[in-house]
Amino acid sequence: MIRYYSEDCDLPGIDQDIITDWINRVAVSHGKKAGEINYIFCSDTRILEVNNQYLHHDYYTDIITFDYSEQAKISGDIYIGIETVESNAGMLGLSFESELNRVIIHGVLHLCGFKDKTPETEKIMHQKEEEALKIHI
Repeated sequence: MIRYYSEDCDLPGIDQDIITDWINRVAVSHGKKAGEINYIFCSDTRILEVNNQYLHHDYYTDIITFDYSEQAKISGDIYIGIETVESNAGMLGLSFESELNRVIIHGVLHLCGFKDKTPETEKIMHQKEEEALKIHI
């Protein structure tokens, strides 16, 4: 079950049924099945609190993924900093919706086992994001 929540901000105007279907299709394309996934859309203030509390990082980010997956069933809590997504969209010359979709699927790809801590894994993650975005259209 995939759920969408907001903390300290408005829930973005996404079509949850379409996004949920897309997430399920991306998971299946990587040999996984979506279990319980919670998207928590939040303010920069809230994502900074989460970053400090759980990761001991003192900076803003667009996404934090807590992975509770077991074998082929992906599950987790995915925090998305709406203000940072909006700022990044502006800097990249993209629409907010486009950047939000990239971040939404980025979290799913983490749950599928993809990392982005090195230049090599970051490149693979970007490729997987692009592939996933193409099947969303």
